[in-house]
Amino acid sequence: MHMRLPSRKRPVLFSIMAISTIVLSLSFTTPSQAEDTVLTLHHFLSPKSATHTKFLAPWATRVQEQSDGAIEVKLFPSMALGGKPPELYRQVRDGAADIVWTLIGYTPGVFPRSEVFELPTVHQGSAEVTNLAIQELFDEIADDYPDIHPILIHVHAGNALHMVSQDVRSPKDLTGVKLRTPSRTGAWMIEAFGAEPVGMPVPELPQALSRGAVDGALVPFEVMPPLKLHQLTNHSVEGRDGQRFGTSVFLFAMNKERYEALPPEQKAIIDANSGIAIAGDVGRIWDGNEEAGKAAQMTSGGTVSTLNDRQMQAFIARSETVTARWIEEMAKRGIDGAGLVERAREAIARNQTIN
Repeated sequence: MHMRLPSRKRPVLFSIMAISTIVLSLSFTTPSQAEDTVLTLHHFLSPKSATHTKFLAPWATRVQEQSDGAIEVKLFPSMALGGKPPELYRQVRDGAADIVWTLIGYTPGVFPRSEVFELPTVHQGSAEVTNLAIQELFDEIADDYPDIHPILIHVHAGNALHMVSQDVRSPKDLTGVKLRTPSRTGAWMIEAFGAEPVGMPVPELPQALSRGAVDGALVPFEVMPPLKLHQLTNHSVEGRDGQRFGTSVFLFAMNKERYEALPPEQKAIIDANSGIAIAGDVGRIWDGNEEAGKAAQMTSGGTVSTLNDRQMQAFIARSETVTARWIEEMAKRGIDGAGLVERAREAIARNQTIN
């Protein structure tokens, strides 16, 4: 004969069984399983680019190794998570991606203070030196990033001029030509040279060159091999000792809420691979990639020319109007642009001496 429990006892029995199940489940869950983190890293360049292979992928591997596998970073190059390059900042701000790498120039005016480092008369041609200067002055540009967690603000080696058919020796040679620009300050510089700026994300540049939508571009040599720009241009121009026509400032950042929600030990791993800890190395990667792009241009039958000091001075004289324009605009926004320019130049000079 089977005894039937009174109905009022059944919830008690169920509760005991449920609690036992939960305890057993917890006993088989290790702390590492409970705390493992998977982060998405989204960017606009190809998986064959030096940015991906020499910077972002090694960074992701290092973070995973240093966290003993507790943090996994999944990379999504070539906008694989969707959207267009100018949307990357919004994606990381809103949490559509955990981490992004992008240009601040793709969202004009959002990062006004940081633009100081891309001005043509501030950056002097070394990504390593300018990166270290950015870190030195980071507190002065930190107000640009209230809604995200910056991992690194950095630059590339600088913009050289790459022309489809026209060799360039003076600003007069650029009168009326259409040049791709990476940013609004780059557009101002192109206007100062007497040319017409055409803004576009760099992945769109090969098609624009092949269709004749632009006559040339401002980009570093580093992007030439992955984008095959050496097959689309015939003349590249820079100044002596690698002096360039300004540079681009890049944003490597994490969603703020995602970062703040990490366990302390995982935050420490991200912090150990951020800012000054990686700024010099990242700069050296960019500086070291320039020769491969120059070689590709020359091997394809193109020319790589170096302007002499007198020729470069003609470009610098016109570029000074860009710096003045930027300072004036910063004043309207209540930002001491003149002071920022002075301190940025001083920091770059100091780091040139050190390095």
